[in-house]
This record gives sequence, C-alpha cells and structure tokens, in this order.
Amino acid sequence: MSTDSTLERLHDAPGSGSFDAAWHARYGTQLDASLPEWNDTLETLLSHRSVRAYRDQPLPDGTLDTLIAAAQSASSSSNLQTWSVVAVEDTERKARLSVLAGNQAHIRDAPLLLVWLADLARLEAVAVRASVKPEGLHYLETLLVGVIDAALAAQNAVVALESLGLGSVYIGAIRNAPEQVAAELRLPPHVLPVFGLCVGYADSSRPAQVKPRLPQSVVLHREQYDAHVQAPGIALYDKILSTFQVQQGQSEAAWTQAVERWRTRESLHGRDRLRDALASLGFELR
Repeated sequence: MSTDSTLERLHDAPGSGSFDAAWHARYGTQLDASLPEWNDTLETLLSHRSVRAYRDQPLPDGTLDTLIAAAQSASSSSNLQTWSVVAVEDTERKARLSVLAGNQAHIRDAPLLLVWLADLARLEAVAVRASVKPEGLHYLETLLVGVIDAALAAQNAVVALESLGLGSVYIGAIRNAPEQVAAELRLPPHVLPVFGLCVGYADSSRPAQVKPRLPQSVVLHREQYDAHVQAPGIALYDKILSTFQVQQGQSEAAWTQAVERWRTRESLHGRDRLRDALASLGFELR
C-alpha cells in the first residue's frame, strides 16, 4: 500500500471492534489484517500511554506488593534476578530526585516513584558468603543482563498497574546523575539506577493520549534485516505524527527531526559521562 493511500485513511473512523479502535490509535491507520481474538490483555497493552499528570490520591493498600509480584514474574536470565527496585513515597526525597532528573514535576506529584536498579551487589554478597571469587560479575555482559532484567521486570509492573486503572511514565533522566541518585538511595557498589517509573492515578483534566508508533513495516524484518523498506514507512509516520500533534494542540515536529536531540553531548544532560559514572559505582566492565 502506498504512503499517500494509507495517509488518506488516517481520519477514517475505526471499525466497531475494540481491536480496530486500539489499532487505529496506536498506528494512525485502519486495521487491514485478520488478527487473533481480542482480549483484556491486548486491550491493556495497545492502550498504553505515558501519564505525566496525577491526581492527589494515594494508592490502595497492597498495590505495591501486587506490582512487585508482577515484576518478579517476568523472565530473568538464568534466574539470577539481577535487579532490585527502590519504592520512594517520601515527598522530600521525591523532590530531591526530581531535581537530579531534570526537575520534572510529575516525579514530585506522583504518589509513588519506583527506581529500577541493575543489581549485581546481591550476587557479589552471595559469592563472598560462599567463598567464591565472582570474576564473571565484572564484565559488561553481566551488567547488560542486569539492565535487561530490570527493564523486563518494570514493564511487567507497568502492564499490571495499567490493568488496575493506574498510569505511569518512565524516567530515563534518573541516569543524568547516577552517583547522586545512588547516594540519595544509599545504593551499594555494583548497583546502577537504570530508570525511574512514576505511578499514580491519571488526572482526567489533563488526559494522556495513545501516541502513534512507527509502522510495523519499519520495525518488523522477516528472516533478514532489510533497511531498504524503511524509508516509505518513516515518511508515512512523519505525517501520522504530525496529524496527531495537531489534534493534541502541540507544535508539529516530524519524528525524523528527533535526531536533532543527539546533535551535541550537551543534549545527553549528563549521561555523556555514564562510563565514568559506572566506574565510580564500582563497575569494572571488562
């Protein structure tokens, strides 16, 4: 299907089925394929949106325990479980972390901030008690395992919290100043704060919308990677995202302009020195 003909259908009303509506919201186009039976899990996944405005309402008792149970149900490499999470509810601590993470107001406003960690300290301690020298913990691969484990766990928690009617937004800016975050949370050596996650009830007066994603033709490769097929889909996505931005009353900015964010090291807001920060946190990264 051509870019132009697909774009013509952007404003067409989606079909009556929930799958059609969710697909239209996620991709900005109508659903052409016949897909599996719709269910509540797919509804939750395709309806995901980042929430940056929260009501002043505490979370029900047991919410945190439920989210962590969901997180611990995620896959873990070799069952090493190389992640931990710090739950922050203290107003003053959230305010200090907000300053370290770009002074984002939603960090202060959300009733709960979860800081997800790649945690190799626990295995290090286990090795010491077992009189084992854990040389394998000092390689980049092992840190990568911890980061992946933390991400898988966090996303499981997000699916769970959204099923409970809550909203969230990830905070990558936790890595702007990892040493200071580590000090604030009293993290031991060999523990990296990977990202934060704000959790709370969305403020309905400032609703968050489902943001369209790249077409599947851009991200899905069958059998072998093929970069040649990406250009038409990216061009289409620029137009879809522009339409979305206009509908939301936002200034138009093509997705391809996002590369401007990486023009200089200053655009990384301190994360350009992550290698040095890792060293100061005790990671050798052989």
